[in-house]
Amino acid sequence: MIDYRDIINDPRSDPQKRLDALKKLEKPAVPEIKNGEVNNHIHTIYSFSPYTPSMAALKSKEAGLAAAGSVDHDSIGAAEEMIAACGILGIGGCTGFEVRVSFKTGADGKPGPFADRKLNNPDSIGAAYMTVQGIPAPAIPKVRDFLDPIRKERLLRTRKMTESANGILHEAGLPEIDFQRDVIDKSMYNQGGGLTERHLLAALAEKFIEKYGKGPEINEKLALHFGINPPDKLRKALSDPANPHYLYDLLGILKSGFLSRIFIQPGDNECICAKTVTAFADSIRAIPAYAYLGDIGESPTGDKKAEKFEDDYTEELFDELSRLGYRAVTYMPPRNSPEQLRRVQRLCAERGFMEISGVDINSSRQSFNCPEVLQDEFRHLLNTTWALIAHERLASVDPAFGLFSPDNPLGSISLQKRLSVYASAGKELDPKNPGVSIPGIIKKLQEGRYQI
Repeated sequence: MIDYRDIINDPRSDPQKRLDALKKLEKPAVPEIKNGEVNNHIHTIYSFSPYTPSMAALKSKEAGLAAAGSVDHDSIGAAEEMIAACGILGIGGCTGFEVRVSFKTGADGKPGPFADRKLNNPDSIGAAYMTVQGIPAPAIPKVRDFLDPIRKERLLRTRKMTESANGILHEAGLPEIDFQRDVIDKSMYNQGGGLTERHLLAALAEKFIEKYGKGPEINEKLALHFGINPPDKLRKALSDPANPHYLYDLLGILKSGFLSRIFIQPGDNECICAKTVTAFADSIRAIPAYAYLGDIGESPTGDKKAEKFEDDYTEELFDELSRLGYRAVTYMPPRNSPEQLRRVQRLCAERGFMEISGVDINSSRQSFNCPEVLQDEFRHLLNTTWALIAHERLASVDPAFGLFSPDNPLGSISLQKRLSVYASAGKELDPKNPGVSIPGIIKKLQEGRYQI
């Protein structure tokens, strides 16, 4: 008997074979979608994740999500498969990518006000993570070309970090990492995927497991070789050989406790100017978004320490985001306090930024659900998701219908009203065959037949 789920989640299978298997899969028993929950920030194998785009869409469907979006580091490789898979499953889909950018240069070309300050990046000063979302389908080849030099620079840096890691492994009497076999070949780099620190740390975790097996001894050896003492919850998880998330738990511990020993700061060719990315996003009618992190306590992904980020100067930062050409802010409702997010929402409204939500899925331990988005203070994020989906589909047919296009026929109305119209349009799209409904939606937009 064919196990279609294995094919759907086989990273070495052709994307079309994964989609064909998804079509043949017996319809899964899934919760009926009643609440409209969404997640716009799901990583796939094209950066670091246990899920192919087809499996990410399927897991989203099985979690009862009404819409799902792929966002990969330095890669748009998942986009076409993700949209097709969401269509097969009858849920909304959207796409994007994530990059690290430099804030060392301001919008005027002079040194920026955040060149020497920490933003949302735990590892670097004057650098930030951002996303570009709602990418029109015809622009995907341009995105690949734009990201390719960044991917290559990151590969070179990761190779150098691997050499540093191998020196430490050698001293500890552990097997060394073969960069080609253990890192590149286990990524999707040769298929257009991004290479991240997690790929290197996964290889390091596998060397630990190869040497010591799975069980309590791992905790002892982490302390002996690296001076790492995992918190009780993770220590218990690593003591259990049957833990199905073992590799991801160990990887998270290494990210928090070891990465700083080998980390190399990205150069200007990898961590390019934020203004360059926002201008590129505008040129293809995509939406550049700053990824708000905020001061955090315990990380929901288990791989970040309690730490201070942008909260001491958020208002000043949002002014700079406006100058740099950002159109949106993306954030994760489970990560922050209500007070933090109320402040972000106020600043977005004052600066005219779209709000985009999503929880970055990159581990088998994480849930695809984000019930916080259903709370009253976040329910508007459901509508912005459908506006994002409508933007992506409509701009794929006519760039003038990008949400922030200077030629948008609705450009004269406020952003909030435009988002409301686009949300209504997004909900009218037929996920299984959106092309059929788009001409009618465009006509309704042109004729002003959506209630504002």
